Amino acid sequence: MSTRLWKGRALVPDKLKVAMSGDFLNPDGSPAYPEFDVGLIRSHPDIALRYLDNGPEILSRQIEDTDALILSDPSVNADSFSSDGRLALIARFGVGYEKVDVEACTRNGVALVITPDGVRRPVAVSILTLILALTGRLLDKVRICREGPTGWARAAEFHGVGLVGKTLGSIGLGNIGAEMFRLAAPLGMKAIAHDPVTNPALAKDLGVKLVDLETVIAESDILAINCPLNPATRHLLNRERLALMKNTAFLINTARGAIVDQKALTEALKARRIAGAGLDVLEVEPAGQSDPIFALDNVVITPHALCWTDQLSSGCAEAAVKAVLHVLSGKEPRGLVNTEILGNAAWRRKLDAFASRAGG
Repeated sequence: MSTRLWKGRALVPDKLKVAMSGDFLNPDGSPAYPEFDVGLIRSHPDIALRYLDNGPEILSRQIEDTDALILSDPSVNADSFSSDGRLALIARFGVGYEKVDVEACTRNGVALVITPDGVRRPVAVSILTLILALTGRLLDKVRICREGPTGWARAAEFHGVGLVGKTLGSIGLGNIGAEMFRLAAPLGMKAIAHDPVTNPALAKDLGVKLVDLETVIAESDILAINCPLNPATRHLLNRERLALMKNTAFLINTARGAIVDQKALTEALKARRIAGAGLDVLEVEPAGQSDPIFALDNVVITPHALCWTDQLSSGCAEAAVKAVLHVLSGKEPRGLVNTEILGNAAWRRKLDAFASRAGG
């Protein structure tokens, strides 16, 4: 039986059901991420694909009779799960999952996966983009260039900062942090990082010295945040820790805005207690035009989208689709967040049923 695309709550009883959150579509029905290829799901003879109505959170009625959900931005809380208990997988587009109640997923026998393979290189490239823009004073030079001969005559006033011998530090040495150091290696910087759960062998292979949190903050000429947002990391860079940074140092944040106390950061930037910041994330998104951080000339800000490229979309799609197809054929997926689900009896029953259906 051929697969057909279906919307709303129309059911195809003899098929497995996969839903995608509504923000994967633009208001006119066109794909929000054209490179997000779900062709392998759409063409699968035993799977029906649908898009949910868009909204800020997933509602339980939306995912009744649903086996897998591919999720972009909406939140998933304890009330999002349908009483039918059918859902087996949530595949999150990207690596952030602070909007998903992980414990509720496990209680309901639902595996949560992320797509680190899709974001690793694009986000690492975004970090380097911000580093080079700040240290090369790119925005200043664009501005004076547009002033004509008068601006060009002032070019010598805007010397940048060379990177050879400088210290690149990272709070976090996971998927993205490690890739950042790989890409930055030819620039000739020293490499340090703080990560209490990283594998020391990885740090050694990368040539990264592991240090404590205060040391990475105090010794870095460029400090990049590459850790997840959770209760332990919220406002990890507070006023006291920002005060440890060199006044010549730059802060880069492409992770989550709330890891940094933005009010304290704005004050530090305004007072030139640090040299500048490159931010793809802010504590409140979208930020209002009156946010004082936009008045500063030593910060580069992008709208949580610097890494959004065709390759990120296609990479995340590939990882999410593979996870869905693995689970629906009775196999364990890659990128598991709640690894304890592997011992969850309810989830195992679902997996066994999928395997039996697939003839495994």
